[in-house]
Amino acid sequence: MRVPRIILLSILAAAAVAAPAQPQDEEFARLVKEWTTRAEFLNPLVDHLPRAAGVPSPKDVLGYYAGAPKKLTHVADLNRYYRALAAASKRVKVIPAGMTDEGRECLVVAISDEDTIGRLDTYKGYLARLADPRGLDPAEARRIIAQAKPIYMFTGGLHSAETGPPEMLMELAYRLAVEESPLYEQIRRNVIVMLTAAAEPDGRDRYTDWYYRHKINEESEQDRVPGPPYWGKYIFHDNNRDINYSQVTMRNWLKFYMEWHPPILHDLHESEPFLYTFSGQAPQNPTLDPILYAELPWFANFEMTKMIGYGMPGVWTHAFVDMWSPGYLGFMSSNHNGMLRMYETFGNGGANTMKRTIDAPEGGGAPDGGRGGGMTSREWYRPMPPYKEVVWSMRNNTNYMETGVLAALELTSGFAKTVLENFYHKSRNSIESGSREAPYGYVIPAGQRDMTRVAFMVNILRLQGVEVGRATGAVKLKDETFPAGSFIVKGNQPYGRLAKILLEKQNFPDANLRTYDDTGWTMGLMSHADVKEIGDKALLDVAVEPVDTLTIAGTVKGDGPWLAVLDNGANSLVTLRYRLKDLKFDALEQPFQAGDTELPAGSLLVPASARVKAEIEKLGLQAVALAAAPGVGKHAVDLPRLAVFSTWGSTQDVGWVRYAFDHFEVGYDLIYKERVRQGHLRDSYDVILIPSQGRGGGKSLVLDIEPKGRPIAYTKSTQFPALGEYGESEDITGGMGLEGVVEFEKFVKAGGVLITLGASSFFPAEFGIARTVDAGRPSAQFYAPGPIVEAEILKPNHPIFYGYTQKAVPVRYANGPLLRVPAEEKNKWVLMQFPGTDKSVLSGLMKGVAETRNRPAIVDVPVGAGRVVMFATNPCYRWQNLGEFNMLANSILHFKNYPKPAAPARGE
Repeated sequence: MRVPRIILLSILAAAAVAAPAQPQDEEFARLVKEWTTRAEFLNPLVDHLPRAAGVPSPKDVLGYYAGAPKKLTHVADLNRYYRALAAASKRVKVIPAGMTDEGRECLVVAISDEDTIGRLDTYKGYLARLADPRGLDPAEARRIIAQAKPIYMFTGGLHSAETGPPEMLMELAYRLAVEESPLYEQIRRNVIVMLTAAAEPDGRDRYTDWYYRHKINEESEQDRVPGPPYWGKYIFHDNNRDINYSQVTMRNWLKFYMEWHPPILHDLHESEPFLYTFSGQAPQNPTLDPILYAELPWFANFEMTKMIGYGMPGVWTHAFVDMWSPGYLGFMSSNHNGMLRMYETFGNGGANTMKRTIDAPEGGGAPDGGRGGGMTSREWYRPMPPYKEVVWSMRNNTNYMETGVLAALELTSGFAKTVLENFYHKSRNSIESGSREAPYGYVIPAGQRDMTRVAFMVNILRLQGVEVGRATGAVKLKDETFPAGSFIVKGNQPYGRLAKILLEKQNFPDANLRTYDDTGWTMGLMSHADVKEIGDKALLDVAVEPVDTLTIAGTVKGDGPWLAVLDNGANSLVTLRYRLKDLKFDALEQPFQAGDTELPAGSLLVPASARVKAEIEKLGLQAVALAAAPGVGKHAVDLPRLAVFSTWGSTQDVGWVRYAFDHFEVGYDLIYKERVRQGHLRDSYDVILIPSQGRGGGKSLVLDIEPKGRPIAYTKSTQFPALGEYGESEDITGGMGLEGVVEFEKFVKAGGVLITLGASSFFPAEFGIARTVDAGRPSAQFYAPGPIVEAEILKPNHPIFYGYTQKAVPVRYANGPLLRVPAEEKNKWVLMQFPGTDKSVLSGLMKGVAETRNRPAIVDVPVGAGRVVMFATNPCYRWQNLGEFNMLANSILHFKNYPKPAAPARGE
């Protein structure tokens, strides 16, 4: 008689997995077998659950097991379970990690053996010493490694529609706390496991409410409705692209990481069938330590080996996410000499069981990027592919993910000292490479026109632990001298490699490779600030004073009844105008010499007062007191009635604009299709901004979410309190429609200013609002994943360019429309264009650059009594390109003072 494979595996693994003497939860075993849709999706690691007297399982607290059908857990209940577990077990400790925008708690749970949990601070100290091994001799390092334990940290629920990880992690925590088998004893003895309750708590609650309101009855792929319009307060999927840690919750996790120094951080996601484990494929950032590129496939292959050994299909590696961009949240680990891990486990966007189709779409397109066919093809990196069709459940998701992480913990606990040695060596190598290899560091010169952007860069570096010093005297190097007070970033420090990654030009290694996200992010170019890469080793000996946080104090020179606030490009100039909204401001339209100070065009003129001076100083601005108003052209800077339009289906890039506006205190109304359809927009607003959205062109912006045959409401209620934030709708589907287009056209023709950014600039061209502008698309061969390119300012006297002194400026290429205007109108309407040469690609990759040659980057088109300003760029991208932001701020502040058209535009 042949023994079934799953039974044989259970017999072979029993001794290592489940202690026979430990009581088991028989109901769990029965239900998990029922919820798992195929026998091969279950294995001896997760087919049972031990019982421990006095220690609650998730069901004991919540009333259901992890992976139960149609059950998702709110943040308060996640936290409630973990606190109950910690109260009952000395192997568990709960560590608060800050609060979110909406007042929810970020929570980390630590699990290890009782002695280790009792001495967590001691182990934290060991890891801190290995993270910064300066002054640590090899013998002392070996002694610390012998005593230390690695922290293996899991983050789950960063993307709120990926609902499985927070459920699985509860069960994992319970198993780690109570199971008495040799595997778990080894993990507790050798590793400190840490995990987040939910990495994006606000989004977790919002999505859970949405699931219970709209998705709980989904039975098939055809039934599925979109997710909620919002996860967190501002951004959606980009919470995993917040390279400068702008968002409160992301800063919480960075702060926690910098305090505890986990050598391994494992970010749990959902998308790919059935489980993808990250191996760090090309393109790889060459600045990171080679050890990391050996560790990543080591772990991925071990997990794949274990899971395929259990007979679990669809476990694979390679052919998905690469190691180029440093901007993902989990890369805080590899950026700080740790090891980033990542899974993508198959999920249904909820907790329902449904049939899923996985095979490549008709037409042969490969979902995995074309590397060897579709997702179900057998490849060297996918020896046991997923099925073409599958009935998938939340419990399948839990089984796969939990099996993978237990394999990772098995490997870590078996090679804990190797993990610690590698962590130490990577930290030491960062210091040593900065001492022997050029560049030896970077200088951010003092005395730049706008030091607030210098402060932005310095503070972002400091936030991530990069050491920055202020030169105590003149910096005299072989090829250049910099003034005293310049900021020095030396390479010979633990995070010197991170500094180099953020500050250097990105030279993409192979134009034939594809990458998962941006190819360029150079901080100096993005900020329009001067940063010098230094190849002179003497930089390492420059005397500096350490900088903790850099604050730029503004100055007011002289006395007089008028103050002229210089427009040197500081983003905070718009803040000054909004803070003092009750005062009258004028803007100078030409430069003016006031004594030994030149006042640039765009400088603001305001009556002097103590209040104004105080705000200038707080905001890091420079001002000159004048005896009389300058006798040059000027105009009033009146604040517009400003609206920001968002679709319900694409709020993310709108969220970045909202974040910037809130940060700089720009007042606005956030409006949706409901307000547009009401009409009379000109009665309420002077300027309407449409941030980048609708990547399918103007049609997707107009039609937005496809109707589903029933209303899909996003409204707040007692039952669903997390919904209805940042706007409400009785039905988010359908878009503004053609009636909305008509209302926007009426708004512009009645004298309103319509500003579109990035992909939204398809809209006025394709729907006839700016009918003489064409919006094209590049060829299929064109590929430009977020490079930084040069743009040429053609109309430097236009108010949009107040504060800009160079004819050519760096901008992030946004993959907006390829705009075209009639040849006879180009000199009137085109404000900025792309040179479109190889030389104009400043950082990152643009394949097919010639397709952008002389294409408009910004156009200002008169329409009726109003204007349409179309940015092919996106001057408000992910809190990165602050150097471009003033183009947007100026277009708002000076909305009344665009140059008058010489004649009406054709066709109007």
